[in-house]
Amino acid sequence: MLQLANILHSRGFSITVIQTHFNSPAESKHPHFTFIPISDGLSPAEASTEDVVSRLTLRNSNCVAPFRDCLAGLLADGPITCLITDAFWHFSQSVSEGFGITRIVLRTSSISSFLAYDAFPVLREKGYLPKQDVENFICTKKSEAT
Repeated sequence: MLQLANILHSRGFSITVIQTHFNSPAESKHPHFTFIPISDGLSPAEASTEDVVSRLTLRNSNCVAPFRDCLAGLLADGPITCLITDAFWHFSQSVSEGFGITRIVLRTSSISSFLAYDAFPVLREKGYLPKQDVENFICTKKSEAT
């Protein structure tokens, strides 16, 4: 995402990064960008849960109002050409549509990550997620039939 931002900046675009504190980039490495943090509203327990689906669902619910308020403030300063969001920020679609801002979704993960995330509902349904405490784990390769 930051590589794309650097390319756009080199072509004359002004870049503002709206982010939560979760996995935020080092602002000092990108002094040519404006960074605006928003709250994800997660408690420390919610932020540290190993239930990834639950954490993403909460973030998508909790970030709507802070994101909308942030965009409203930015729009008061001038027009926004385009909003480029991470695919996990589902909530940004309704907010961008509400303001009439063009939105592009960038999936920053690989196809294997996409397939893994696609499997989460099945894994939760079967009880594999959230991760259970496991004392021992043994993996063996099945021999091929001759």
